[in-house]
Amino acid sequence: MILLNPKKHTREYLDAKSREIMLKTIEFFEKKGKNKIKEDDHKKVWYADFLEFQKKEKVFATLLTPAKYGDKDCRWDTWRICEFNEILGFYGLAYWYTWQVSILGLGPIWMSPNEEQKLKAAHLLRKGAIFAFGLSEKEHGADVYSTEMTLTPQPDGTYKANGEKYYIGNGNEAEMVSTFGKVAGTKDYVFFAADSKHSHYELKKNVCDSQSYVSNYALHDYPITEADILERGQGAWDAALNTVNIGKYNLGWASIGICTHALYEAINHASHRKLYNMYVTDFPHVKQMFTDAYTRLVAMKLFALRAADYMRVASPEDRRYLLYNPVVKMKVTTQGEEVIILLWDVIAARGFEKDMYFEMAARDIHALPRLEGTVHVNIALIVKFMANYFFNPAEFPEVGKQIEPRNDDFLFEQGPTRGLGKIRFHDYSAAYNSYDLPNVNVFKEQIEVFKEFLAAATPDDEQKKDIDFLMGLGEIFTLVVYGQLILENAKTYNIENDLVDQIFDFMVRDFSKFALQLYGKQSSTPQQMEYFMKMIRKPVVDKARYQRVWKDHVYALKDVYAMNE
Repeated sequence: MILLNPKKHTREYLDAKSREIMLKTIEFFEKKGKNKIKEDDHKKVWYADFLEFQKKEKVFATLLTPAKYGDKDCRWDTWRICEFNEILGFYGLAYWYTWQVSILGLGPIWMSPNEEQKLKAAHLLRKGAIFAFGLSEKEHGADVYSTEMTLTPQPDGTYKANGEKYYIGNGNEAEMVSTFGKVAGTKDYVFFAADSKHSHYELKKNVCDSQSYVSNYALHDYPITEADILERGQGAWDAALNTVNIGKYNLGWASIGICTHALYEAINHASHRKLYNMYVTDFPHVKQMFTDAYTRLVAMKLFALRAADYMRVASPEDRRYLLYNPVVKMKVTTQGEEVIILLWDVIAARGFEKDMYFEMAARDIHALPRLEGTVHVNIALIVKFMANYFFNPAEFPEVGKQIEPRNDDFLFEQGPTRGLGKIRFHDYSAAYNSYDLPNVNVFKEQIEVFKEFLAAATPDDEQKKDIDFLMGLGEIFTLVVYGQLILENAKTYNIENDLVDQIFDFMVRDFSKFALQLYGKQSSTPQQMEYFMKMIRKPVVDKARYQRVWKDHVYALKDVYAMNE
């Protein structure tokens, strides 16, 4: 089964330490139990018990220390980082959050040429430390061009840092807070390490009412030496963007974990509940909602797994992952919202009850598309790749499943972030042409109409400046990329043709929905509107296939997993 089941965790690990970490983490949460997790969530308890567990087991140290700086079994291995992301999301977003912002905080450190700070970070990880990423500011959000944090040079060659940062996870406890700013009187960007325990570091507040500590901190004449500086100039700018490129990918995995737990809880509830002398799962509309939720979730996971493969093989000559990562961030997280809403429409009021995991899922799933750059920021990034993707493919070696236990060196050696429009991709049609299934074929026809539109009714200069119009284009382009990697991975994970075609049932419907939205845009022209109407298609109905997917995949999840109370 492709979905995580903590009670039967039979994932593929090629080393014993990785399996041990995952199983011990599952054991920690199952022993803690759902009731205690919910109690801590309601009381907004700082997750000290989880942090003590990871410290004792050296979890963060093992998973987040590059091989060069760590002990045996330490490496930055995207395969197992994905697995751990999913497990933490499955049990609660707060536990995932402290891990995620540690990843972000470590990004500029591992990308830095400052060996002293790298050794310090490795030492702190061994001690069980967490880390923080001081990038955003209250007035500017993620607009890093406008950062007001400044380093002012002093006569003795040191600096004094002044300014505030906002939305900074772990800012209450991190001994290394990777802080982004500018050198006063210059245009030079800079990253430096601050300590939340320093007397010139003011922890102002937690800006969110939650277990997670999302801090607002201020530096007041905070003393900085050259030894504290991680990166400056173009290097600091690149470190900021490259760190987000690495870190934003993890949000999709949190969504996958949340949705998986919520799906188990929802199907268990609905399959045992009788209304009007019928089990809830016997109602046709409920079957449809569960089937849509399940297929969307499987698609989320197939895509995110495949994107990780491209992340692991990335090099200066192959930066395809810079398209696939923001798709994980934008598409997988918004699909997560779709999954939860579908399940919530089934279980209705039960989804509000305080003893349900679902209550947390329904709240937390909406956070993920809105972190590390909102959906529209990621779509604006994605459309930069569209021309080369459709009209200028290149040859690349075949990329298989990347699960080998190795350090992903390139992620911290990426260099300049420029030239996104020059990145080339392999021919997307190969994945689509490897399947001859009814709904895959309808989807291929929709893609061909979209390509004709791009060539014959190309958006004019004004439309290219119209973010609202570009958002619609970006949604359809994203669907094409999404389908491509799903099909590439469906063979790898032996996904049955029935399930693949059922996935493309919703893909065809989604394509049609976005085409209709484009038809109704203020700036769409009559010629463009004709193309948009041609993109609107109905999926191929196959009642026997649908029933097989329902029986063999969806309803089969009944009573498969329930968390220990």
